Amino acid sequence: MTLKELRELISLMEEHGLSELDIEKEGLKVRLKKEASGKIVPQQVILSAPSTSLHSTHTPQIPTAGQQTARDTVEDANLITVRSPMVGTFYATPAPDAAPYVTKGKKISEGDVLCIIEAMKLMNEIKSDVGGVIIDILVENGQPVEFDQPLFKIQKS
Repeated sequence: MTLKELRELISLMEEHGLSELDIEKEGLKVRLKKEASGKIVPQQVILSAPSTSLHSTHTPQIPTAGQQTARDTVEDANLITVRSPMVGTFYATPAPDAAPYVTKGKKISEGDVLCIIEAMKLMNEIKSDVGGVIIDILVENGQPVEFDQPLFKIQKS
């Protein structure tokens, strides 16, 4: 589902006076809901089937509440760009006074927590699908992030 398609769905919601919309397309479930302020926001985005994208280096897992898997794209055979699986606020640390989950140059393993993305008052741990070394962190702590926005670059080991 593209950003254009999501915008069209929001336009249709507004045009027909809908307050909530659930849609499933190509294994992607999306729930849009109008808040009291009149703003339409995504309530839930779930990838429920393996991706057939040529850019995917793994089979996505179904996320559980509070846990999300990162979306990876291949730039070369060993350099992976980890992308945000949702819209929200990026947090590099588990608490304001805590050390970051990862830093540039840190060696990580598959399943390690990379960051937290807060979405709709839920803290979602973003875990790595690969082991390797953090080459770059592309967002700042507390920064809003969009769906599919690059977050990290990882050199696979």
